[in-house]
Amino acid sequence: MTDDVTNDSGPAHGVRLSAGDTEVTVDPAGGGRLSSLRVGGIELLRQGEHYGSFPMVPWCGRIELGRFRTGGDIHQMPVNAAPHAIHGTGRDTAWRTVRTSADESGRSTSAAFTYDLAEPWPYSGRVTQLVELAEDSLTLTMGVETYDDSFPAQIGWHPWFRRNLGTGKDVEIDFRPAWQEERGADHLPTGRRIEALPGPWDDCFGMPEGVDVTLTWPGALELKVTSRAEWVVVYDEQDEAVCIEPQSGPPNGLNTLPRLVTPIDPLEVSTTWSWRALA
Repeated sequence: MTDDVTNDSGPAHGVRLSAGDTEVTVDPAGGGRLSSLRVGGIELLRQGEHYGSFPMVPWCGRIELGRFRTGGDIHQMPVNAAPHAIHGTGRDTAWRTVRTSADESGRSTSAAFTYDLAEPWPYSGRVTQLVELAEDSLTLTMGVETYDDSFPAQIGWHPWFRRNLGTGKDVEIDFRPAWQEERGADHLPTGRRIEALPGPWDDCFGMPEGVDVTLTWPGALELKVTSRAEWVVVYDEQDEAVCIEPQSGPPNGLNTLPRLVTPIDPLEVSTTWSWRALA
């Protein structure tokens, strides 16, 4: 069963999806973010206006001094993490709910959202995000297409997973990157690839076979973050949460590793979070 919605950013409390004992709430008016992910009654995401899990689009991480170049043009983005611009504009934009789909029991299990690129982004285009929930997994798919000129873009997600679920020990992070992007004093990659260093991290890693990171809350839950994307930022410098951020390119990638969105070649990336109970 499908319910089509065309001009609505969703109800004030968000769009709720459920499957088995899992519930997801998406807040289209709040930047298309996941405001809640509950598995077996346990909230996995840090709560708050700036937390949950938000889409990073049309760029990920920091842009050096907020500037990027396309051809002979230099574009200036708002500096919101001085002296840089960070995490794109999608998280500050109201998205429209365009479709929800339900299973045979009538519970909504998927939803699609969109918004049109606008100032301060200098190019016209459309961003879409599909959220698909199963009993033991969540898949997020995001795409960027252009209406006119080609432009560089990136896609990623910035989930804030709770460090402790209140059931025992803090979360453990396990992954095997091929390299780490050396981070300069300005928090941008220097261009050097180094062996992965021990945490704590606010760092970008290369995983050319695809992102594959496991979070384990001992005795409670194991959650895997996977994606065909080849880059992941891991951030665990805060006491309350850790972030595992699959993304289509490295920080400052609009300048150092641009991926063009063209009329015949849109950008699309997916990530899947899958989990199993350990108790």
